[in-house]
Amino acid sequence: QSQKRPGGRTTEKQMKVLVIGATGRVGNEVVKALLERGTGVRAFTRKQPKPGLFPDAVEVALGDLGDPVSVAEAMKGTDRLFLLIGREGVPAELTQAVTAYGLAKKAGLKHVTFVSVFKADQFPEVPHFANKNAVEEVIRAGGMPYTILRPAYFAHNERSFKSELTGLGVYPIPAGNQGLAVVDVRDLAEAAAISLTEDGHNGKTYDLVSSEMLTGPKAAATWSRLLGKQIAYVGHADFDLFEAQLRERGSPSWLAWDLRIMFQGFVERGFSNTEAQTAQFASLLGHEPRTYSSFAEELAREWAAA
Repeated sequence: QSQKRPGGRTTEKQMKVLVIGATGRVGNEVVKALLERGTGVRAFTRKQPKPGLFPDAVEVALGDLGDPVSVAEAMKGTDRLFLLIGREGVPAELTQAVTAYGLAKKAGLKHVTFVSVFKADQFPEVPHFANKNAVEEVIRAGGMPYTILRPAYFAHNERSFKSELTGLGVYPIPAGNQGLAVVDVRDLAEAAAISLTEDGHNGKTYDLVSSEMLTGPKAAATWSRLLGKQIAYVGHADFDLFEAQLRERGSPSWLAWDLRIMFQGFVERGFSNTEAQTAQFASLLGHEPRTYSSFAEELAREWAAA
């Protein structure tokens, strides 16, 4: 099957990508983006996915990132690796990601695309940033062709605040007033698929950011307009309270600390992006990145129709 995309190359044998993190919000979009490019996909999952989660064209490999034997088995017959350790994996992320990378290298895979985080090296006190920064260093030194993607705050996080926004009438994230860089996970997925299926991305690190930054007051104003009711911003004066509320809502204790120290760092030191970074990302995608406002509008319509 011959595939060609502008700026890409023709491949006669269908390439197959192993997608680690395939059942998550990002991984699921990556699977779709790869299939759209005519790429073979093998999804690595801990348990049998629910019927209909993946199209029939997707192979499923059952295994656990804590079991290198199952990971090595899943890599057999694949060409490239998409590597993302989701939020629930933070306590084991460094071990799991470095192990998966080492196995990919041993298996002779041709490329790895790793999802890190924007400014990974600037927030060493945040456990998941520290993990990703360490994995980046391993990948850069390892000698295997790679692309590192550094996404900013996910616009899609807002999906989990439906009750706060539509019920309580508050925007619950201490985003601060300076402006946080934001990305839409569909643009992240598209960037991943491009890096895995086209030439020219080996050794590159891309910041995945959009033209519109998030502030607490601006988010509250956006949601007030979209929901037709007054939404108050909770503010960013009390991070002890924010951390306690995360635990009360059911976040694991370690995650509550991770998120608290992350947002505290953003408020104190900033998490903004430049126009040049947005332009570089637009150039990679071939279109302007989606914005926070456009995602919020989609989400509000979805909630209204539910």
